[in-house]
Amino acid sequence: MRRHAFLKTCAVAVPIIALAVCLATPLSAHHLEKGKTASLPITTSSAKAHELYEKGMVDYENLYLERCNDDWRAAVKEDPNLAVAWAWIAFNSSNPREIADARAKAKALAAKASPGEQLMVSWISKVQEGDYIGGITAMNDMLEMYPKDKHLLYLAGNWLMGENGDEQAQHFMEKALVIDRNFPAALNDLAYVEARNREFEKAFVAMDRYVALLPKEPNPQDSYGELKRMAGEFQSSLDHYRAALKIDPDFVTSQLGLGDTYALMGNQEQARVEYEKAIRFAHNEADRLSYAMQKAMTYVRDGNYAEADKEFTEIAATGHAKSQDLQEAQAERHIAEYQTDDTASLKHLKLAEDALHHLATISPSDRDEELSRILRIRAVRATRAGNQALADESLNQLEALANGSRNRVIQSSYQGAAGTLLMDKNKYDEAIAHLEEDEDNPFTMELLVQAYYQTLQTEKLHEIEIRLRGTNVPTMEQALIVPALRSKRPNI
Repeated sequence: MRRHAFLKTCAVAVPIIALAVCLATPLSAHHLEKGKTASLPITTSSAKAHELYEKGMVDYENLYLERCNDDWRAAVKEDPNLAVAWAWIAFNSSNPREIADARAKAKALAAKASPGEQLMVSWISKVQEGDYIGGITAMNDMLEMYPKDKHLLYLAGNWLMGENGDEQAQHFMEKALVIDRNFPAALNDLAYVEARNREFEKAFVAMDRYVALLPKEPNPQDSYGELKRMAGEFQSSLDHYRAALKIDPDFVTSQLGLGDTYALMGNQEQARVEYEKAIRFAHNEADRLSYAMQKAMTYVRDGNYAEADKEFTEIAATGHAKSQDLQEAQAERHIAEYQTDDTASLKHLKLAEDALHHLATISPSDRDEELSRILRIRAVRATRAGNQALADESLNQLEALANGSRNRVIQSSYQGAAGTLLMDKNKYDEAIAHLEEDEDNPFTMELLVQAYYQTLQTEKLHEIEIRLRGTNVPTMEQALIVPALRSKRPNI
């Protein structure tokens, strides 16, 4: 199952010790030179805290995301100085206030930890605070210090997948599999990278191995369900999700997967039934609101925009009332995406941006990523509404965000917006240079089909159109573009 670590996605299962740890007092730097220890040590004098931290890492790789949070919360009760446990609470929690507080505690306590742990805390905190260069540098230094720690390679690659860094993530997973060819976590993530590259047969081979290694865990079946859906094999996808729920009826992401699959199949009524179950059994408020947004999206797929407005507006209000400002912003942005009237769209984009600043608890990285999506839509809608001043302001703001960050989500938002506005001016060659940097977005792929047609690039046109028609992801962009395209004859 894809998950959101920092934002969005991936999970794996591993029934053995996740991060090899040792009970230790802080170690000096010369004890932690590259190659001296195989795995990252954990600084704690509490055997119970050590045990709970380790259990949390196992649960994390098994996609028991609330259970691992509970493990780490219990660990810091046993040892309030356990910096890396605070860091992982910040990494994985869905509560903005808890994330901010845990990150602050991890940073304050890092000096008492070993050099490797200090780098882990720095990686997590710097990325959340928007310092991507500093965060990635710390991550790379940590990996260099422990080049044979397969779990660290997985954690870094898993995060990179959530940030659209598939190529580097694949490199890390392959390195982990050199260390242990039967490492379940790496097999799972490698299969996702292959599926994203449309190499489904290779992905399914990896999935077969993953399932065989962990036959009693739900996540291998859950992951298989998602990859089968990506390949358009919907009935097989449903079968795998049901198999996961048979193993663990409380594995709610598989219940969500049933809803997503029915939605992509076109059966919105059944999708809503499945989504309602996921909403009812969600493990936290952020997930509950996210699942509700998936349900609201079924009305967009049905063309029932009035009901979609009602559902998304209620989600935004609930998010505001429960201090889930990121979800409030996302709900308002989604309303803006399907509006036929540009002025109405701009109104909801303003509400979405305002939601990002209600409280100071949203991490800078989450805020900037969501803001980049809002600005992308605003630049396009303002241009089409004839408000060139707002369009220019939005694109300039988005360009400044992109220039100040190596965040791939922000980079993609800027490239997509710039390419779209160039397409509106019929500057096809210039547009293509930008759009090809964001070619996984259905809006962008649709524009690339047009741009390649105008520039007589027939081979590229056919390739991107096949990719677009075969896009099976449960997103708003897919809902607004792909079903309509499939109803038309392909370009010849």
